[in-house]
Amino acid sequence: MIYTVTLNPSIDFIVRIDTVEIGSVNRMDSDDKFVGGKGINVSRILQRLGQDNTATGFIGGFTGRFVEEGLTAEGIKTDFVHVDQDTRINVKIKADEETEINGTGPRISEEQVEALEAVLSRLSSEDTVVFAGSAPTNLGNQIYKRLIPLVRQTGAQIVCDFEGQTLLDALAYQPLLVKPNNHELEAIFNVELKGLDDVEKYAREILAKGAQNVIISMAGDGALLVTPEAAYFAKPIKGQVKNSVGAGDSMVAGFTGEFVKTADPVEALKWGVACGTATAFSDDLASIDFIKETYKKVEVEKR
Repeated sequence: MIYTVTLNPSIDFIVRIDTVEIGSVNRMDSDDKFVGGKGINVSRILQRLGQDNTATGFIGGFTGRFVEEGLTAEGIKTDFVHVDQDTRINVKIKADEETEINGTGPRISEEQVEALEAVLSRLSSEDTVVFAGSAPTNLGNQIYKRLIPLVRQTGAQIVCDFEGQTLLDALAYQPLLVKPNNHELEAIFNVELKGLDDVEKYAREILAKGAQNVIISMAGDGALLVTPEAAYFAKPIKGQVKNSVGAGDSMVAGFTGEFVKTADPVEALKWGVACGTATAFSDDLASIDFIKETYKKVEVEKR
């Protein structure tokens, strides 16, 4: 079973308007409300791929009920820890420029952290856990230093989609996959990447620190997978980008779902690229039909 851990889920409230006038009353053209959070995005794409999974983390209040009911409606199993305060709302304004206003999320008590640890301690070597996104403010990303070792002690594999020091700290636990983008890779090593050779060089440094597979996503410039045996470049697919939310999460889902089934890193990369690209070209997370259509366009070459 694949588990996704989203410590700070959200309702993503999408507002569409031609232009925002600060200090004035603005009337939107349309809006949508989606269940959000990086791990939750992974769960939703996995389910569309036919991969059973369970979403866990912290939820609370009427917004938390919206999250849980939304996942249940999509056929996704849930095992959340319920907390006292409301799950956050993130407002994403799509106008002439895109603006995000993200909530901080609820405070999490020690008792609630221990309840999540109890959920994760029941896992086994048959399971894979996707950790994705930031933690609630009062916990900070230090909480992953408790959760990741706990999961690894059960024998379960981990996938980590973090930035910066949180990612580096996780490498000691041999994650199945890490997926920084090229800008995050530059920030980790304080370098400017000049081309694909540089990307591969620093991806291999992450591999040397413990990761089993490293994908560097480069938006419109494709993606690079580095494994202990080889490196593979997925060429970019042309199309109109509609959505900056969830493309990376979709890539993580596509890779993880396929790798857990087949242990084939190249095929997993192809599905990861298909899922990520299809979501980037969609208003919400991509549909399974569009993912399959996009998969046919994926070209991967060994470096």
